[in-house]
Amino acid sequence: MADSEHVPLQAGEKRVCPENEEGTPSKKPRVESDHENGGQSRQDEEGEPQGGASDVEEDGETFADMMKHGLTESDVGILKYVSDHEGFSGILKERYSDFVVHEINKQGKIVQLDDLSIPADQEEAPEAEQQPTESDSLSEEQKKQLGELQLFKNKEGNVSIEVMEDSKEKRTLVHKAIKTQFPGLETKTEERDGRKFIVAYHTAGKRALAAPRKHFWPKNRGNFCHFVLYKENKDTMDAINVLSKFLRLRPQMFSYMGTKDKRAITVQEIAVMKITAERLAHLNKCLMNLKVGNFCYKNHPLKLGELQGNNFTVVIRNISGTDEQVHQAMTSLKQTGFINYFGMQRFGTTAVPTQQVGKAILKNDWKQVVDLILKPRPGAEKEFLVRCREEWAKTQDPEAALKKLPNKRCVEGQLLRGLSMYGKNNIVNAFGLIPRNNRLMYIHSYQSLVWNTMVSRRIEAYGLKPAEGDLVLKGTTAHVLSAEEAENSSIHDIVMPLPGFDVIYPTHPVGEGYKELLSADGLDINNMRHKVKDYSLAGAYRRVVIRPSDVSWEVIHYDDPKISLVHTDFEKLENKPAPVFKTEGKDRALRMEFSLPPSTYATMAIREVLKLDTSIKKQTQLNTTWFN
Repeated sequence: MADSEHVPLQAGEKRVCPENEEGTPSKKPRVESDHENGGQSRQDEEGEPQGGASDVEEDGETFADMMKHGLTESDVGILKYVSDHEGFSGILKERYSDFVVHEINKQGKIVQLDDLSIPADQEEAPEAEQQPTESDSLSEEQKKQLGELQLFKNKEGNVSIEVMEDSKEKRTLVHKAIKTQFPGLETKTEERDGRKFIVAYHTAGKRALAAPRKHFWPKNRGNFCHFVLYKENKDTMDAINVLSKFLRLRPQMFSYMGTKDKRAITVQEIAVMKITAERLAHLNKCLMNLKVGNFCYKNHPLKLGELQGNNFTVVIRNISGTDEQVHQAMTSLKQTGFINYFGMQRFGTTAVPTQQVGKAILKNDWKQVVDLILKPRPGAEKEFLVRCREEWAKTQDPEAALKKLPNKRCVEGQLLRGLSMYGKNNIVNAFGLIPRNNRLMYIHSYQSLVWNTMVSRRIEAYGLKPAEGDLVLKGTTAHVLSAEEAENSSIHDIVMPLPGFDVIYPTHPVGEGYKELLSADGLDINNMRHKVKDYSLAGAYRRVVIRPSDVSWEVIHYDDPKISLVHTDFEKLENKPAPVFKTEGKDRALRMEFSLPPSTYATMAIREVLKLDTSIKKQTQLNTTWFN
């Protein structure tokens, strides 16, 4: 996914711990029916942030100015609707709690956080590994100091405990007592003026040791602790980075079935190797906007794409539609569905769309790739990025431009570091320093643009009626419909290909349009293999129309825009009362629930209901007008 624009928090919402973003692992392209092309590692099913009125107020003209140069739906081929009901206005994601996502696991069960207890072990640790009680080793004052250190109150500080009875056994008891009761801390022994001290410090601090500590693991316990992660306003990799720092693990030790949106409340299953439920549960004392629970031990990790889908609870505030309009729109969504477009988050939010970079990669035009990523661009940007781009434009010196970046892990920083290492005449290797899934994101974005454009042409030409020459899947193999077969098929069976060397195309005139579109972009549809293997496109098939399941809705009234209109898993655990919906109020909201298969975009379902452009550019314009 492209670098998504950060949408500020609604006033009064919880803050989060600042952490750096990291990329996600990737998978090789395969031809599949209901998944994004190539098993794209980042399954951004939920949709990226859309600016609410409060966002415009908080970030002022800067965010709105940036969006003047952003994309609209028509720029990326999103043109058609399947229904003819009258649309209405509303505000999407005015609060992050207006968008709640629950993963649906491979057994078809909706994943929920409803149990914080620790599962009992069948086998106890050997006597030498038994955990000491608090009274054995630590005073109340020491526990208080250690607790404050664990809660980030003195992140780079430490707590020193003198060992009066200097024996290895006594020191071992103190070490174990600290690590057991305060899992966010690490310890070491120091000698000062002939006296022994055990020094505790935060594992996320600069003093953390490089080597991970070892723990006893019973033979009859599964090697992987599976747990449910509940997070608020934080994307999946941010959350995993936080967990990995507290537990002193590499982020790669965690596995999951799909990444979840940032500006939302999301619930998903995570697995981690040989970390106890007890250690994980302790983190609930010191994590902000993250909770873990529903622990169990299994013998396998999780894999990307194993999920059956996601269940969404979405609140659209300040709606203008009548109850009858809402009923018509939601009935259409339930019965017919929506066009399965790739959503706006697939194409980035800046003045240089990701698909342009992808096209340059596919054309093997590496100078253009560098130029598109590093050149100055219109619209508001973070000041250090502006300075970096200006330096590159002026000097073409990667090291000088790199010095302008405080965070070298952004795409611009990684590319500049590569250019500094390999030189400007070896751009392919320099570009390779960007994580693989980020690099593939560019070409997948181009594929998505082609798919959106061709599907719009398909709907324009044939509507919702299957046509001779359309494609359906039989297993994983595409089959061309005859006229007779088209008469007995449904639009929900029809697929369209993302361009690649391992797909076939519809045999009606829209299929020929693929060749024309790629040819206009300087690409040969019959030669989608690239000189660099990573950038060879196998292609995939994607359903044209998706019909959500478990669709329900209600129109609710409210007076206070800051009040939550969703009862979250964590609120239920804390026995907080569910929101009471009024029959009257100055504002109205549409509260809808539905489930979608993997790699489909909830924002595209919402677009079909509202008949509104879901791009951040348009949403910002609408919400600025509404706010003023």
